[in-house]
Amino acid sequence: MTQNDPAPASPSETGAVRARSARDLLGRLSLGRYTGVLVALAVVCVYLSITQEVFLTWDNLMNIVKANTVIFVLAVGATFVIIAAGIDLSTASATAASAMILGLTLQAGWGIALVLIVTILFGVALGLLNGFMITKLKISFLVVTLGTLSIYQSFALVVNGGATISLFGKPGFGVIADFVNTKVGPFPLLLVFNVLLLLAAGGVLRYTGYGRALFAVGSNPEAARLNGINVGRVVLIAYTIAGLCAGIASIVQVGRLTGASAQSDPTLLLTVIAAVLIGGTAYTGGEGGVLGTVIGVIFLGVVQNGLTLSDVSAFWQGTVSGAILISAVGLGVLRERGGSLRLRRAARSPAAGPATAPGSTA
Repeated sequence: MTQNDPAPASPSETGAVRARSARDLLGRLSLGRYTGVLVALAVVCVYLSITQEVFLTWDNLMNIVKANTVIFVLAVGATFVIIAAGIDLSTASATAASAMILGLTLQAGWGIALVLIVTILFGVALGLLNGFMITKLKISFLVVTLGTLSIYQSFALVVNGGATISLFGKPGFGVIADFVNTKVGPFPLLLVFNVLLLLAAGGVLRYTGYGRALFAVGSNPEAARLNGINVGRVVLIAYTIAGLCAGIASIVQVGRLTGASAQSDPTLLLTVIAAVLIGGTAYTGGEGGVLGTVIGVIFLGVVQNGLTLSDVSAFWQGTVSGAILISAVGLGVLRERGGSLRLRRAARSPAAGPATAPGSTA
């Protein structure tokens, strides 16, 4: 050994390095964005496949897809809003209001193409209104969307006296029914639509300037502003996308119900937000994506399906959803603390190079 050669590490130093590496690896595995929900999903699927013979049948799996398409579409819009460090409490009410517009226009004999365009544009207008009040009038997003939750629901009730508009057999409704019920080979057309929506939303978040700006605004709006990003416009577009998704979701909902219901599902909002947070999107903004949202929707859909197959009372299903939501947020907090702890360790280490943010790639 020459004079310049480093001294061999002592057994105690080697053991400390190995222990620290093991702890870091365990931290990455346990606090990974998708790890927890994927493990939980696998456990639930194994349990249901053993206890419920129907669970793994193709018809049941595809029924889970169709039953959760409305939730998935709304969750995609909610993902954009939550990444921007906001929240949209009006999404379920906006869906009900858009559904009533669809029902009234179709009942009035409008052409199906015009009906669909007007319905989607109406949802866009509702989201745009939310975004305008938040970004231009500087009203808290909680106040705005809590208020519009009531306003949009009231609109849905008023326009037809609170009655459901039955559309079965109406001219043009067959197009909507086919969209909801048609299969492409063994796959429902809704599954194909979901995949296309996933690719489109993921592409916007990952490969466009708007997607990068959205993450920047959610992480630190003031820093984003100083870097030349129009923060108000980014947030306005996020809420508009949520409104667009509400308009699209209303079409799927009408097709499944064969009518436009003035009442919004009281559990829909909770389920949508839970799916986004369970999928790893940080409630504080700046982190997340639609792939995790898909995983969250699938997990909640499988749990809901399992509760139904197991004849669990519907009264308890809200308890399960609420507990899952709290657990998801709690895991998110632990993940953020784990990332901050690794950054502090790296900063204190004299041999460490420049630290990178949790979840970032080299």
